Amino acid sequence: MDFSPLWISIKTATLSTVITFFLGIIVSYWMSNFKGKSKGIIDGLFTLPLILPPTVVGFFLLLICGKNGPIGKLLDLFNTSLIFSWSATVIAAIVVSFPMMYRTTRSAFEQIDINILSAARTLGLSEFKIFYKIAIPLAMPGIIGGLVLSFARAMGEFGATLMLAGNIPGKTQTMPLAIFFAAEGGDMHKAILWVVIIVTLSLFLILILNYWSEVQLKLMGRSAR
Repeated sequence: MDFSPLWISIKTATLSTVITFFLGIIVSYWMSNFKGKSKGIIDGLFTLPLILPPTVVGFFLLLICGKNGPIGKLLDLFNTSLIFSWSATVIAAIVVSFPMMYRTTRSAFEQIDINILSAARTLGLSEFKIFYKIAIPLAMPGIIGGLVLSFARAMGEFGATLMLAGNIPGKTQTMPLAIFFAAEGGDMHKAILWVVIIVTLSLFLILILNYWSEVQLKLMGRSAR
């Protein structure tokens, strides 16, 4: 039994979640304070991968990162290619999981009492200190929730990964890909084994999220007293 899809999925989901974590927090905070007329359009673009079918997202990534795409042509100058590589699995996971982190974290930032931030500005705190000393701690429950959801989404990504990275055993074959091609090849025992593994991991992530929510509710109850 080759367990490389498990390690590839964990590595891909972990790295993509780390990148999505920092990128999602910065973009979410910026969007929560953005007042421009184009806010709806920008928000729609950030959320679009959540609504589009994964194969459509993968097709767009293929157009951008392929040999004839802008990123592909740039990488070709350095004699390197992005498609059908492990890096492609990470990029696909980032794109499809980013909306989960973005929407959850942005909602958390928007629920912060604006008077608290205004008082901090009045006291002379810089915008950066307000961001990491006040806004992030207050939005932390939502940030953690988005972190868990984005990791789970990256772990279960299939369509965009197949379009951009392909199904190369030991290189780009993640657990969802292993399930699909095992079932397609008639190896139901292997497919069932991978299904059990990914369901167990997903259930574990849900339990972590529920436990975190319960802890936060208890802390909020104690602070209210």
